[in-house]
Formats: sequence, C-alpha cells, structure tokens
Amino acid sequence: MTTSERNLPRILTLTVLLLGVLYAFFVGLDMMGIAFKGFGKGLAETLMNSTANPFVGLFIGILATSLVQSSSTTTSMTVGIVAAGGLSVEGAIPIIMGANIGTSVTNTIVALGHVTRKEEFRRAFAGATLHDFFNWLAVLVLLPLEMATGYLAKSGMYLADLMADQGADKMLNPLKIIVRPAAEWLGSLVGDSPGLSLVLGLVLLFLALRYLVKILRSLASGPAEQMLSQTVFRNPAIAMIAGAVITIGVQSSSITTSVVVPLVGAGVVTLHQLFPMTVGANIGTTVTAMIAALSTGSSAAITIAICHLLFNVSAMVLIYIPPFVRRIPILMAERIGDLAAESRTLALVYIAGMFFVLPLLLLVVTGGMKF
Repeated sequence: MTTSERNLPRILTLTVLLLGVLYAFFVGLDMMGIAFKGFGKGLAETLMNSTANPFVGLFIGILATSLVQSSSTTTSMTVGIVAAGGLSVEGAIPIIMGANIGTSVTNTIVALGHVTRKEEFRRAFAGATLHDFFNWLAVLVLLPLEMATGYLAKSGMYLADLMADQGADKMLNPLKIIVRPAAEWLGSLVGDSPGLSLVLGLVLLFLALRYLVKILRSLASGPAEQMLSQTVFRNPAIAMIAGAVITIGVQSSSITTSVVVPLVGAGVVTLHQLFPMTVGANIGTTVTAMIAALSTGSSAAITIAICHLLFNVSAMVLIYIPPFVRRIPILMAERIGDLAAESRTLALVYIAGMFFVLPLLLLVVTGGMKF
C-alpha cells in the first residue's frame, strides 16, 4: 500500500469535517444577519454613528482582532454586519484596516518563545514586528488617503458592480436555501431573540473559523512545510506568491508568518527574505472575507471584501515595491528587535501597549467607548 493510499481515509475524513465546518461558518454568518435585522433601524443607526469617526473604526478593528487573534473572524463579522445593513462601506473600511494591524499580534507573541536566547530573540522579535510596522505604515498612508478621496470605497463599489454584471454576486446564493433553515431553527431555540441569536451566531462563526484553520492546516501542512523549506525564499516573487497561497490554504496570515518567525530567530531567513512573504500573506487573508461576502449575495458586503483586497494590494504597491520605502519597516523592526533583546520587559510592554492598551485608550479618548 502506497503512502497516498494510507492517507486517503484521513484526507476523506478531514474533507468531510471541512465541509461541515464551512456549513457552520455560513450558518453563523446568516444568524448574524438575521439578528441585526431583528434589532431594527435603531441599532444600525447607532453602529453607523459610532463608526462615523474612522479612527474609532480603526481602533475597534485592532482591539477586536487582537482579542480573538484572528483577522478572518473580525473581517467576516464586519462583512456580515455590512450585509445586514448595520454598517456602511465607509464605516467598515477602517475596521478592516485595524484588523490587519491586530492580526500581527500572534506572531509577535510567538517571538517570545525565543526570549531566553538573546541573539535569537533579537532576530525573532524583529521578524515578528516587521509585520506590525508594515501594517501600521499602510494604515498611516492609506487611511488619510481614503478619508480625503474615498478611493477604496469608490473602487470597491465599481468592481462590485462589475461582478454583479457578470453574475458573480449570485455565485454562492444557493447556499442560502441550505443555510437559512438551520439559522432559523437555531434562532428559534433562543426564542427568536435578536441579542441571543447574535451571540449564538458569533460563537458559531468564531468556532467554525477556529476549526477551519486547524483542518486546513492539517490538510496543507505537508505541502506548505515542503514549500517553505525548498522554494519559498529563492526570490521575492516566489516568497510573495507562497505567502498568499499558504495563507489561502490555512485561512490564517498569522499562521503563515508565525511559522517563519523561528526560522528568522535561527538566522536561516533574513528580514529581507521574510518581507515579501508577509505581504503575500496579507493579500491571501482577504479570501475569507470574500467567501463570506459572496455567500451573503449583498453588494455592500462584496464591496467591503473587495476594499480589503485593494487595501492590501495598495500597501504592497506603495510600501513594499519602492526600495527606499521598503527599507523603513525593516529598519524599524531591527531597532525594536535590538531594544527588546536588551530589555525583555520592553517586549511585553510593546505587545500589551500596541495591541490592547493603546487601542482601548484611544477608543475612550475618541468617544468610541464609554464607561
């Protein structure tokens, strides 16, 4: 019996589990939509008013993603709320940007595993924070540009209209016929309460994404590991494509970048080699939101998913491609790596402050959260 034949039952089992988890994901998304419609116009207006300040939306995205350690969860939730009419496209864009920043908390925490070996920790922490600084620079450049011109929202709406003309917005619509009965049945179990339906939908969405990542990682781990070790870092283009493909495969940019942090710590991979893979991972992670958006059939939801993709592509064009700009996040990462190696406490303060304390404080200051 060959290796592939021995692995066939495992692959079939994982595939069946994958389909079940995907179904749960779509049910959770549909429950969110039903719940928000149940809340009525009042909640929609409250959400839109609170995110009218783009900085509030940005900090919400950072904090929410840092807490759940998954930008896919935050973006999928955002897509669901947009589809239900609870958020405008303009209000959702800063949340998506914040999710990009928050997702890099995972690989920064992974770097702490090297804390007992000073030189390894210096390299690993620099490698982890490269993702942080790239995403922060992207937001610092593109959020003001979006506020001034609305180019992401306008481009997203234009492309969503093109997709609608081609029928792409109906691609996953038949799913509603299968998903809606389960969503309504689960809603009936909690007395059709919008609040409880929302909580149940969020729990289902979070658990589905969590196990989706685990199953896909198990299915793709062999090819992904082989690709990492043999081909990824030959040149920047391959690294970028590999970062996108692996992220699409495991549905998590955090996993893609976290896997490489130990290699950076060991000195096997340099920051220059890691950078294009990080950029590719950012682009690959937009697939989850696009699948979620297509399943809703909502033009606004598809628009925000396209905006997510355009944001990450724009960041690549403006920050990674120009050599003189590309050097900035690398220098920043090297500097914070040096500082963290000299003071381990600083590394902990950086993680707590950058991803949790600072967004929370700024939310309070800007009026996005009241006590």
